[in-house]
Amino acid sequence: MDVPAEKTAGISAPAEALGPRRIAISLLDQVLGRRQALDAVLETDKDFVALHARDKAFVRMVVATSLRRLGQLDDMIMRASDKAEPPRPLQLHNLLRMAAAQIAFMAIPDYAVVDTAVRLAEELGMSRQKGFVNAALRRVAENCRTWLSQQDEVRLNIPDWLMRIWIADYGLRTAAEIGQACLSEAPLDISLKDPNTLAHWMHALDAAALPTGTLRRAEGGAVHKLPGFDDGMWWVQDAAAALPAKLFGDVTGRTVVDMCAAPGGKTAQFASMGAQVTALDRSTTRLKRLQENIARLRLGDMVAIETADAAEWKPREAPELILLDAPCTATGTARRHPDVVHLKMPLDMERLMEVQARLLDNAAAVLAPGGLLVYCTCSLQKAESEQQVEALLARNNQMRRLPVASLEAGGLDALITPQGDIRALPFHMAAHGGMDGFYAARLQKIS
Repeated sequence: MDVPAEKTAGISAPAEALGPRRIAISLLDQVLGRRQALDAVLETDKDFVALHARDKAFVRMVVATSLRRLGQLDDMIMRASDKAEPPRPLQLHNLLRMAAAQIAFMAIPDYAVVDTAVRLAEELGMSRQKGFVNAALRRVAENCRTWLSQQDEVRLNIPDWLMRIWIADYGLRTAAEIGQACLSEAPLDISLKDPNTLAHWMHALDAAALPTGTLRRAEGGAVHKLPGFDDGMWWVQDAAAALPAKLFGDVTGRTVVDMCAAPGGKTAQFASMGAQVTALDRSTTRLKRLQENIARLRLGDMVAIETADAAEWKPREAPELILLDAPCTATGTARRHPDVVHLKMPLDMERLMEVQARLLDNAAAVLAPGGLLVYCTCSLQKAESEQQVEALLARNNQMRRLPVASLEAGGLDALITPQGDIRALPFHMAAHGGMDGFYAARLQKIS
């Protein structure tokens, strides 16, 4: 991620500061009001796309910070406003959230934040609220250090329904560690097309090598500007997400079916390992992005793309190797997608669990006898992960679990469950910057 302009070139002139902040409020409106995914909004919002790079970086940072610390910001706004109800309309609330995020978490001078917020209120047709905005943000500036010290940041920022599930799944202490880790910004993880070039790209990208073979840049950066991106030498993929493809062993010359393949990180992994990949996805839009990624990596000769519902897909020949990276609530990615915990609801999880079960049943049905199926999700909830695998094994006596060995998880024994599956939590590898929450199980069809 680019460094915010305020941290590199001082505060913008007042008139220049309004535009990016107005766009930040609009993005928050789209995410929290229209319930749009932040990544999708950043790709499609014309005003954001038209910004200069440094302003883009600032807007991205302030929006991500506002979403990551939403509960704390709302708590401070309620304290500062002395009202029983949140500010209305939503645009006013998001203006205050954006401004409070800058004061409390981005080290931007209070006077500049308050002045700009008042000017924005007027520009957005909320002149009658200017006095309220001014008074509330001044109270936030005066008291935020004290208020922050009094807050339970995990309880405030993680929705109650989600925390209750994590406590049931992992116990109170581990659930609290998960919640705390979700409040940190994720580093930039990179998978190399050619692992033999590790030393070169460590130097070229100013990155460290993780035990799993992933490269990690602590400072992130504008991805498309980094060396090797345009040449297709690497792609962005969290260290945990890079593990499932390795559970098939040597795939050189073999065919792998990547169900629910878009946006294509695991497809690229298989292709770079020498496999012929059949990449399935039901979304033509997502497959277009996969095709673009594979083209940039110059791996198109290794990949056949099919638009298909993987829950109903019937191949001409039974595949021996299937990866099912199932759609899920994606709560394990909250560090890099801070909107996810606010957009997902219990009903979303229930709906996705039905889809996951259908996908698993079809994957097991079409798999060749003796073949391998790796099921994975980036959800932290066991109902979408461990429990889905146990349920499949209970209803299908043709499938058995093949436990993962330590070396297959990069020697990270903490990631291997007693049953032999991989369960990564956001605080694992904390000394290296953590990792996404992720689950993977390897299954074999025995008849």
